[in-house]
Amino acid sequence: MSWTDERVELLKKMWGEGQSASQIAKELGGVTRNAVIGKVHRLGLSNRATTGTKTETKAKAAPKAEAKPKPAPKPAEPAAQAAPEPATPKPLPSRKQIIPAGQPLPPQPSANEISPEALAKVSAIEKKAKKLTLMELTERTCKWPVGDPATDDFWFCGLTVQQGKPYCEAHVGVAFQPMSSRRDRRR
Repeated sequence: MSWTDERVELLKKMWGEGQSASQIAKELGGVTRNAVIGKVHRLGLSNRATTGTKTETKAKAAPKAEAKPKPAPKPAEPAAQAAPEPATPKPLPSRKQIIPAGQPLPPQPSANEISPEALAKVSAIEKKAKKLTLMELTERTCKWPVGDPATDDFWFCGLTVQQGKPYCEAHVGVAFQPMSSRRDRRR
């Protein structure tokens, strides 16, 4: 089905009369309700908010026989009356600062407290790390990232992984914590 000029004109006419997209689709045939809605949007037709029937819409659109004159504006209030105070603008919600790439992140508050023993183990392991690039990683190498990815001294641990985990033993101790200790921290 293509939108011929005749079909578009019929669509515009029916839309202007207040018919629903479903009714227009049935009348046109070969198009869905959504196709009608899409065409209405592409044509830039008004977004109706009325729920009246066709007869109510036609009655509203008919010109009125008598136009009532508008009442004269009221005289201005005396200046002695206090003017309402201007509303104070509400402060905008604070936005997080955007840090450009390559800049170090500020210290982040951590919900996960890592034991000093685990941190000591990690720093000892990282001294022995293979310092692999992304392209050198395999399913058997530790994928723990070290450093800032935007710098040249960014690398991955590269030591042998623990069975079924993506990291070596030391990094598993930091990344995966027992459920009970996490549950206790929340209280």
